[in-house]
Amino acid sequence: ELSVISPSFPIPLPPAVPRAPPLLSQLSPRGGTGRACVSSWLLLAPLLTPPVPVVTAPPCSLCPEGAHRFQWIGNLVPEFGISSSRVKVLSSPAEFYELLKVQIKAARQRVVMASLYLGTGLLEQELVYCLEETLEKSLQAKDSPDLRVSILLDYTRGSRGRKNSRTMLIPLLQRFPEQVRVSLFHTPNLRGLLRLLIPERFNETIGLQHIKVYLFDDNVILSGANLSDLYFTNRQDRYVLLRDSPEIADFFTELVDAIGDVSLQLQQDDTVQMMEGMVHPYQGDKVAYCEIANRRVMEVINSARTRQELLHAKTFHSSQPGSSLLSQQGSQTAGGLKPEPDTWIYPLIQMKPFGIQIDEMVTETLLTEAERDARIYLTTGYFNLTQAYMDLILGTRAEYRILLASPEVNGFFGAKGVAGAIPAAYVYIEHQFYSEVCCLQQQERVQLQEYSRAGWTFHAKGLWLYLAGSDLPCLTLIGSPNFGYRSVHRDLEAQVAIVTENKALQQQLHQEQEQLYLCSGVVSTSTFEQPSRYVKLWVKLVTPLIKNFF
Repeated sequence: ELSVISPSFPIPLPPAVPRAPPLLSQLSPRGGTGRACVSSWLLLAPLLTPPVPVVTAPPCSLCPEGAHRFQWIGNLVPEFGISSSRVKVLSSPAEFYELLKVQIKAARQRVVMASLYLGTGLLEQELVYCLEETLEKSLQAKDSPDLRVSILLDYTRGSRGRKNSRTMLIPLLQRFPEQVRVSLFHTPNLRGLLRLLIPERFNETIGLQHIKVYLFDDNVILSGANLSDLYFTNRQDRYVLLRDSPEIADFFTELVDAIGDVSLQLQQDDTVQMMEGMVHPYQGDKVAYCEIANRRVMEVINSARTRQELLHAKTFHSSQPGSSLLSQQGSQTAGGLKPEPDTWIYPLIQMKPFGIQIDEMVTETLLTEAERDARIYLTTGYFNLTQAYMDLILGTRAEYRILLASPEVNGFFGAKGVAGAIPAAYVYIEHQFYSEVCCLQQQERVQLQEYSRAGWTFHAKGLWLYLAGSDLPCLTLIGSPNFGYRSVHRDLEAQVAIVTENKALQQQLHQEQEQLYLCSGVVSTSTFEQPSRYVKLWVKLVTPLIKNFF
């Protein structure tokens, strides 16, 4: 059986006795387990969703005073405590693009970029030129060149067309063979006759490398945006910069390396080959390949969690009254004590093909445990929620404001052929969900809003959690998942949970949410009476059959 979490934190769950995750109110704000509350909620929760593994929060003697209520996430993934001053929320595609160029030019040790694909336009070519210029400077340095560039893309999407991501990057491989690595992930589920029969473009529906992370030395950008001109100009997404965060940068470097190791390696002559001794993703044994991939990724997650726990313990003990004054003075002399963390970063990984479902577990737990009068702002460019997520939204007590793309700002709007009907399919899915909300008389608690902006498309995804009585969010999820079937079951995904007690950062996140929702209108019954929302009969008939592929 594939390992999903570290054995040091077992999650016992007898299959015959489904249980809900623990209430957040049962978790002590100092990291231990608080007094259990007897509530009818415990009786209802198992009915709302398929069994979710119980995430326990054992008493923690390592956690400093004032630790937040979401520390249970650290039972699954590494917890990175940082100062909120290192977090910057970006708001526009142009800002994202300019930051990418600045960071590439400033990099000295490493550039690691994971994306679905690299586009082939002038803006993307400029990024490649920036990489070439930085690598050239590294070669000319007096010491041996230290800069390493690692790029991870999806094989099918990156190979589409005669001019593609591969042809864009081959000059870098040819000029800097010792410093540049380009890995192309190929899903193990696209193989055999299926691989031969499905045409280009449609083969991407089987599974993709969908992670979007861009890091430069110790600076990390998490986003849902790809490396394409639309995402640099008029395709709205979300972006957050984590500055001077070496532990987080190390984690994502190791994660990209792990996926790269089980991916096809692009060669200078535009061929691809696997690393020596590695099982092939579509020619080799599927079970063996997935076991190796699971082991590699889980090693990254568990080793990082162990490192962070040791670092946490060291920091905790050195701050105690009995700790050595000399050691404290020494650390100050070495560069000053770091400020106490007021923000925590949790990387959430979802790779169902490899048996890794951490993001799904955490997301379902957050939705399950959101208390009455809490508010969740959830956004996705492609509204196609899993049944489990829909059941939780409709069956729990928090208020939901769900932001989705209107047909005109859907990325498939105006596409040729069958793809042109995809926006109508999303309208149909949206209408079905809205009808269920109305049937349950939940229109006040669960509200849909459509993003609409002339000349733009919409690709933002994530959520913001406002605790009851609070005007500011204390938690956000940001990264690549869309909360749909593909994100949960087919693709490789990663996002981070950012938890903060800092009011200034909470205000940044609140402003980000407000800015996105300002460009939206509330969905009502009349929305679906508009001519633009007409869905042809064949789309209604086909959508239930294909909704798990887009």
